[in-house]
Amino acid sequence: MPTDLPLPSATSALPPVLAGPLLRRLSPERLILWLVGSRPLQLSLQLACAGSQQRLIALDAPLCRRLRVGTHAWLHLIDVPLDTPLPTDTPIEYDLLLEEDGRRSGIADWAPHLLHEGARRPDFLLKSHLDNLLHGSCRKPHFPGADGLAKVDSLLAGLRERPQARPALLMLSGDQIYADDVAGPMLAAIHALIRRLGLYGERLEGALVADSDALYAHPLTYYRREDLLPAFKSSEALRERFFGGVEKPVFTSANAHNHLVTLAEVLAMYLLVWSPLPWTLIRPARPALDADLAERYATEQACLDGFLAQLPQAARALAHLPCLMIFDDHDVTDDWNLSARWEETAYGHPFSRRIIGNALIAYALCQGWGNDPDAFGEILQRIEALTADADERLDDAAQDGLIDELLKFQSWHYRLPTTPPLIVLDTRTRRWRSESHPSRPSGLMDWEALSELQQELLDEQAAVIVSPAPIFGVKLIEAVQRLFTLAGHPLLVDAENWMAHRGSAKVILNIFRHSRTPANYVILSGDVHYSFAYDVRIRHRSGGPQIWQITSSGIKNEFPAGLLTCFDRLNRWLYTPWSPLNWLTKRRRMEVVPRIPHRGRRGERLWNGTGIGQLLLDVLGRPRSILQHNADGSAPTRFVRSAELQRASGRTEDGIVESARLRRGKAE
Repeated sequence: MPTDLPLPSATSALPPVLAGPLLRRLSPERLILWLVGSRPLQLSLQLACAGSQQRLIALDAPLCRRLRVGTHAWLHLIDVPLDTPLPTDTPIEYDLLLEEDGRRSGIADWAPHLLHEGARRPDFLLKSHLDNLLHGSCRKPHFPGADGLAKVDSLLAGLRERPQARPALLMLSGDQIYADDVAGPMLAAIHALIRRLGLYGERLEGALVADSDALYAHPLTYYRREDLLPAFKSSEALRERFFGGVEKPVFTSANAHNHLVTLAEVLAMYLLVWSPLPWTLIRPARPALDADLAERYATEQACLDGFLAQLPQAARALAHLPCLMIFDDHDVTDDWNLSARWEETAYGHPFSRRIIGNALIAYALCQGWGNDPDAFGEILQRIEALTADADERLDDAAQDGLIDELLKFQSWHYRLPTTPPLIVLDTRTRRWRSESHPSRPSGLMDWEALSELQQELLDEQAAVIVSPAPIFGVKLIEAVQRLFTLAGHPLLVDAENWMAHRGSAKVILNIFRHSRTPANYVILSGDVHYSFAYDVRIRHRSGGPQIWQITSSGIKNEFPAGLLTCFDRLNRWLYTPWSPLNWLTKRRRMEVVPRIPHRGRRGERLWNGTGIGQLLLDVLGRPRSILQHNADGSAPTRFVRSAELQRASGRTEDGIVESARLRRGKAE
């Protein structure tokens, strides 16, 4: 493996904490935190807030569950119920005190990069209402743009003197990692970290390499992993769909040539994208490459260096703001569960089934558990059994058995009992598959899952729904996807949208029309690598509901700028309010009115740029401000109604002042 650092001679050669803490699901009665150590750590949680006595809670079992994933790698899943609830709407300082060799050290000692200037400890805020939240998706480390999570940190730093203006939470709505699109330098770092920490290996059934060690050492493991698939006819579809980097000329080209395969690789990537500390333990060297790939490697390294420069800020943001997550395709693989035929191909081969399963195991440990720990009791027991007895390599049968359970697991979705409630959808694993046309895209949720969603919504006054893919997307792009689907090539254009499947489209739209579901819906989405906001209402109905589709994507990714401008312009021309093309869409009974990014060019509706979205809600759960904070440091972009921008552009003195205020990006 490409590293010139020796293996640690003992655990003491490694820092005690490798990643974290990440604040996950927090409430006055319960605190969920995630941390990774190089050994099982003896920890205590210290809590302090103004006007209250300081609390010190020993994190013994069962408050801290320690799962070993390597010789020198232990997950610490911290779940603390509180007999006396914590206060809301006031900053609460916290510390994780580590006891080793008779000494006690805190975050200021072992992770000083997590502290804001002048602070002794990190802190968090428990909001009494969900009135202010940040959201975004799609964080690709080697994309040549600034990191939206670093922008979250700068926003929090600017609010230290105004805690009431802090967001209630950060919602990451998909593609927190790119397991299927990995830069060469990142893969080299992953392999170096696997060796440094002794992350467990595994046997690979159905592959041209026998096990993980052979995979890492193979000359094709960098940029040519698709050639390591079994060379027989039944794997041709898999090779094309899963690893082949299928060209997508309408949008972009997939790059799956460094696709993560083993559980160790996926776990190592989580550590490397969430913490700067693992990077200090490795010095990866460039593998042997030909001239073209060496040039690509150098380009990716330059982009990755920019990511690393901002990584301490991203880690600090995750240590100060409660963070909820849900997967999308790149957390596992591109086009994951796109169609019934895709599932038949991918799950019918032991190698691809293992790859998908490994990504799900890592997601459960690093993302899913922190969203809803109560749902993962049996899953954690099986993971613990798998890793507890491992001797450098995982048991093959136990690993496959765990993957079988995860592929049947139906509790990836969750709900927060906030005001208004936050309902996070699983649009990946409970799909409405087409029996008559198995190659056509599946519905993003099946009838049973949608029925459960409707029950969740009954008699609520308002709701915030998180759907990784927008429910109300750009009509032109959806039309292009439909044309490619009818031509038999849905994989070429990522033909995954709510309107691509007649059944799921009809049911989700009927839920909005139901008389007992909320009067105010906010839908938060990501996935598409650009940002926009729509006001939606049902035609010919005066009593509501009011719906807002708000999309923020990506945190560190963008749509090709020229192509997006073309789509934006054509969409406005072809789907004007009076266009007959609107009647060919499944949402023809819905009136969809785009909001305007106030810093955009004339007529622009889609905003392209890395960053993070922010939503401010009024007491009825309606948006009072929709912003996109740009990671490049420019002023935030507000999505405003056309009438508001027209009034601000008036010729009166007041109008000129208001227009200037809007163009500067001032919040309401």
